[in-house]
Amino acid sequence: MLCVDIREIHRGPVRTSAELQPEDPTFDGLGLDLAAPVTVQGQLQATGAGEYLWRGRLHGLVRGECRRCLTEVIDEVDVEVDAAVFSSDPEAADDPGFYPLPERAPAVDVGAVVREEFALAAQAHFLLCREDCAGLCPKCGADLNAGPCACHTPAEPV
Repeated sequence: MLCVDIREIHRGPVRTSAELQPEDPTFDGLGLDLAAPVTVQGQLQATGAGEYLWRGRLHGLVRGECRRCLTEVIDEVDVEVDAAVFSSDPEAADDPGFYPLPERAPAVDVGAVVREEFALAAQAHFLLCREDCAGLCPKCGADLNAGPCACHTPAEPV
């Protein structure tokens, strides 16, 4: 549940939880290759008239290529969202730290926060198959993790 009825929020904080499948529209157009569902856990609460705060955690697996040797890698993405503020205040609409709400919004949808925060975290990962990955030979393209390539020539003594 990523969309919470405002009437529920006014009774007290509301827990939000969801498991978003890789093909969920939330991730459309991001270019992420999700290897598993993304789990969302959080809490939404009112903080003032027309203002709501969401804190949560996002977790998922992203598939990509090692940046050195181009082998497939699956990496864990774990994001802590400290504070996402939703506001119906028109003056807050220009503040990038706020998510705008219509003045009489019937619900708060945290989907935009999930999309933005997960995308930023996933794209910030520099995928490596392992820390000591040797990469590819710049001449012949051989995977140097398998050993020296055929074009490798020892350095000449100086």
